[in-house]
Amino acid sequence: MKGKGVVLFFVLPLVLGQQKTFNWDTPGQTLPPDPINPCLTDQDSCGCCVMQRKKWQLEGYLNSSMNSLEDSLARAQNTLRNIRENRVAFSVALTDRRRCVGPARTAINVVYQSIFINIGEAYNSSTGVFTVPRSGVYNLAFTVFSDAGSPGALLSVCASIRRNGVALAALREVYAQDQEDQATAVLLAQLGVGDRITISLQPGCWLCDDQNHYNTFSGFLLYATE
Repeated sequence: MKGKGVVLFFVLPLVLGQQKTFNWDTPGQTLPPDPINPCLTDQDSCGCCVMQRKKWQLEGYLNSSMNSLEDSLARAQNTLRNIRENRVAFSVALTDRRRCVGPARTAINVVYQSIFINIGEAYNSSTGVFTVPRSGVYNLAFTVFSDAGSPGALLSVCASIRRNGVALAALREVYAQDQEDQATAVLLAQLGVGDRITISLQPGCWLCDDQNHYNTFSGFLLYATE
């Protein structure tokens, strides 16, 4: 009995003194080291988890920022491309030399032959017609000038701006109080593709111009509606 007691006395401390080792793996399974994220497989490397997490957060933020910048750049480029494609503007004068138009028995289109600017080539200097290339709101303006020729002579300056033959606005002066007269009209109009904008000189009226460009016709696209 004494011998058995001694054996148990020495064996018990050995059993109680053993320490169990716990790892991240399930019992009986050992995962190979992960070179990208060793924290998942190596218990001794868990000190790097915080740094790894911060790295992932930084990568995510960087990727998100780059994607946002690329989206903003794409939108800006698309806006700039639309602006370039939608540029429409013209400004013309009646003539570069002394010339009078009218009077006539019927209304006639005024053909402005001196071109200051014609972006989009929508104004035709052979017909005097501005053909709307894109639907939108347009700023239109025209100035008319006439010279009666001599004091006391009848002065008749009367013209209208028309869309497809229908008057949008008109200017009219008929009297004998002075030798020269001039008037201007400016308006905004919503126009559609293919609309024809002209300046119509009314019967019995006339316009006179020279290199000073007293008679002008202008328009530009303020913003597109399609």
